[in-house]
Amino acid sequence: MQHKNFKNIDKVVFGRGSFDMLDEIIAPVRKENKNYFVFIIDNYFKGKDLAARIPVKPEDIVLFEDVDQHEPTTEQIDKLRDKILAEKGLPSGLIGIGGGSIMDIAKATALMLTNEGSSTLYQGLNLIQKPGVYHLGIPTISGTGAECSSTAVLTGPVKKLGLKCEWTVFNQVILDPELISAVPDDWWFNTGMDTYIHCIESENGTLNNAFSHAYAEQALSLCREVFLNESSGRSAENDDKLMVASLMGGLSLSYSEVGVCHALSYGLSKILDYRHCYANCVAFQHLEDIYTKGVQEFKLMISKHKISLPQNLSKGWSDETITKMAEVAFNLPHMWIQAFGVNWKEKVTIDYIKNLYKRF
Repeated sequence: MQHKNFKNIDKVVFGRGSFDMLDEIIAPVRKENKNYFVFIIDNYFKGKDLAARIPVKPEDIVLFEDVDQHEPTTEQIDKLRDKILAEKGLPSGLIGIGGGSIMDIAKATALMLTNEGSSTLYQGLNLIQKPGVYHLGIPTISGTGAECSSTAVLTGPVKKLGLKCEWTVFNQVILDPELISAVPDDWWFNTGMDTYIHCIESENGTLNNAFSHAYAEQALSLCREVFLNESSGRSAENDDKLMVASLMGGLSLSYSEVGVCHALSYGLSKILDYRHCYANCVAFQHLEDIYTKGVQEFKLMISKHKISLPQNLSKGWSDETITKMAEVAFNLPHMWIQAFGVNWKEKVTIDYIKNLYKRF
């Protein structure tokens, strides 16, 4: 039995309109450090109504980050940290508003504001030396679970791996389902499938237990209501359910782990710059022999929502590209342990992983 003494989010507020509590929530924290906040916001919201609703004070720093072109990188985090400290010193806190990438950027930057050197030094488990500044997450898309995870996933020059420790977890999260109503249908589906895949991998692994099962079971039930049942599809009620499912899926992973699909998706993201949730969908459709019932149900959801995923991708990949992706995936032992146990290397080799990619 694996025992984890993990830290959860300190405070969570859920409900439509809860975004408007932000000013009240952060007011007591403003007296800390240099008495200002940093807002890191998805560039998608620049000039839009949501940006105008943010309770920014004259002393605050507002940074709009474009996450459409690539996932968060160590270089990006280091530059953000240096810019903030050079401009105004250590802030009272940092707020991330956006999808999973913005959540990870916010968590990583909050940590790096108090830890010296490049973020590449801290890619791994419990390598962070000091707690970060207060940080609050407001997801505007649901599925990644980044709002509750203890990991801030970054792509570095050598590897794609998270800054993972108990200090990574947000101090506060605001879950307002109104914020995800404008998400395009394909991204609403892809990110929702990230939650679904989280739970399938959590349930079907060697680290599954009563704690992780309880969260995964409920999250899967909500995913089926949102994506598969007669009442499935876009609606206010389903957005509420999806936001809760995302949180529960992330909490399931806190006491379990992801598996084969996520390992393969990391290779796609690192080498081919695929966005994480989309990479998961691309990979998961080919893993029916490993996650039989999950993939079968996933394909029903794909069909019901008329989602098109690419086929025969590997025909356009060189052996060198496939090898590089396999090397990225192989160097994620925690995911392979979850999938196949501590003796995973008896089954999983670079060639085994290359053959999985060749199915794509």
